[in-house]
Amino acid sequence: MDLSLKTESFTQDRRDWLGSAHGTDAPVSATLDVSTFTQATHYPDGYIKSGIPLGKITASGKYGPYDDTKTDGRQTCVGFLFTAQDVVSPRGVVSTSVVGSMLVHCFIKEAKLPVPIDANGKADLAGRVIFV
Repeated sequence: MDLSLKTESFTQDRRDWLGSAHGTDAPVSATLDVSTFTQATHYPDGYIKSGIPLGKITASGKYGPYDDTKTDGRQTCVGFLFTAQDVVSPRGVVSTSVVGSMLVHCFIKEAKLPVPIDANGKADLAGRVIFV
């Protein structure tokens, strides 16, 4: 039996990128392929930030960060990560995949996104996402 004192910290998920609560009642499940995310950009604090634009990887059906220069399916933006996802364990082990939730219909404050989205990504979401 281990009775030693352990410390655990929790992060506060920032969602100031949301323009309203519209669409937050119907997020969809999204399995993230962590190997497609860059630690310095997407999870410098051990978790993938909410608000990251996502693309669906054709071969695996998992999701990675939207990138218009890729040819694996991520060149089409399909939604935004709704909840931050821990990907680094307290022992420093990086997960290979995690399950999160994705918004596919919502209002977005573009200037507050954790990473920018280009015009092609916005066009992919036309009619489902409104940028304010």
